[in-house]
Amino acid sequence: MLERTLVILKPDAVKRQLCGRIISMFEDAGFKIIATKMTIAPKELLERHYPSNNKWYTSVGNKSIDNFKEVGLDIKDVMGTDDPLEIGKTVKKWLVDYMTSGPVLAMVLEGNNAIKNVRKMCGNTIPSNADPSTIRGKFSIDSSDVANAEHRPVHNLIHASGEPDEAKYEISLWFGSENA
Repeated sequence: MLERTLVILKPDAVKRQLCGRIISMFEDAGFKIIATKMTIAPKELLERHYPSNNKWYTSVGNKSIDNFKEVGLDIKDVMGTDDPLEIGKTVKKWLVDYMTSGPVLAMVLEGNNAIKNVRKMCGNTIPSNADPSTIRGKFSIDSSDVANAEHRPVHNLIHASGEPDEAKYEISLWFGSENA
């Protein structure tokens, strides 16, 4: 099924000059670039891009807690709380601050099952857990325990929409409804 998805190369990818290499991986896989722009994203855009609901906050918080457990650390020692909701809210603030700290490259990609296949190519959102053949596994080794200890989001290079409704919303938000 032909789909479109939003991909954002985050400030760490732009700063490390990985954009061309990452784009080549998508083109080599057969994805077509429909739209692209490099921008310093306004805070208001990113506040709308990342969800502001308890389900999302709790999911993000639980991922952080699980990553800490994997490495034998107690998140409460670093974050001052073990409440997934509060951890998720803190991580969102860090994400918005980070994503506005430098240029990002936003793209709309089109291809067969683009949403699922692009996310597969990106790899696990925690780069230290990503398969070495994925974008995150190849170019980053960050983890949430290190990121949280440094009071910042995980530097995982790339965002890709996770489901069709999310893709449509995000593409419309970044590029207008005609590209969704």
